[in-house]
Amino acid sequence: MTTYHLYGLGAALVDTEIEVTDSDLARLNIEKGIMTLVDEARQQEIVNTLSDHIVASNRASGGSAANTVIAASQFGAKSFYSCKVSNDENGDFYLEDLQAAGVDYHTEVTREEGITGKCIVMITPDAERSMNTFLGISENISAAELHLNAASVSQYVYLEGYQVTSDSGRNASIQLRQHAEENSVKTALSLSDPAMVEFFRDGLKEMIGEGVDLLFCNEQEALSFTQTQTLADAAIALREHSHSFAITLGNKGALVFDGENEFNIEPFTVNAIDTNGAGDMFAGAFLYAITHGHNFETAGKLASRSAAQVVSQYGPRLRAEQHAEILAEVIG
Repeated sequence: MTTYHLYGLGAALVDTEIEVTDSDLARLNIEKGIMTLVDEARQQEIVNTLSDHIVASNRASGGSAANTVIAASQFGAKSFYSCKVSNDENGDFYLEDLQAAGVDYHTEVTREEGITGKCIVMITPDAERSMNTFLGISENISAAELHLNAASVSQYVYLEGYQVTSDSGRNASIQLRQHAEENSVKTALSLSDPAMVEFFRDGLKEMIGEGVDLLFCNEQEALSFTQTQTLADAAIALREHSHSFAITLGNKGALVFDGENEFNIEPFTVNAIDTNGAGDMFAGAFLYAITHGHNFETAGKLASRSAAQVVSQYGPRLRAEQHAEILAEVIG
């Protein structure tokens, strides 16, 4: 019996977005366009330096996998998320926000003392996002946070590549993938970030094992992971690691492969102001579609339209009414 369409494992981060300039990033020695792990002192230094900037969105429960699971849930998927939060105010906020988004979580896990993870998302005028993340207690996410019974009754389990940076998180991801395989649950993984591929490629291959059912990445990540020079070559090489895949191509749309056929997904033209969460939204919309009887081409169109909408506004999520509007537009 299937209870959940999607089960996710990932970091629990309370996100705050700030508008910055390229000169702000240079002044703070922040590498543009990637996620950088920092300690709490460094994160506080950034916040203090940028205290006069406009906070472009209210805080929200985040983390890459969480954004994807929440997106799928708000489109209509029944979802479950495993994460680790502390017994603090941000932890309370995070779980309440998950619940408000319609996502189930492991209520029986004892919350430890510590600090719930926080992410500062800096948006430059070209819409690029640069993230400095203090993982807090999420750094210690482990198999103890897994709810294998919930995973067993899911159509898909979803893993975020960011977990590769933590030994316990990587091991938990591998255990979850293996459990899914043993219980005929499909597996999906996102490579998450170019920096994850550049510095942790071997660890990602370990997380993937002999192959996942569905892999998400952008073009840069695809080329780096497969160590190829062209998109066509990367698409062939990815088949060694996943039965199917979706490669996002920014304003060029996407390329998806369903195991037999490739589909070029046309882009939806928008005025991009904030790319934070675009890949997460793409994955969430895509997973919603394929767990609700739609083929990869339709899933790609829904995902591309949803990602285009999210980059045209601030924050990694759509408003509640936008999900229904996009579904009606793409699927009818």
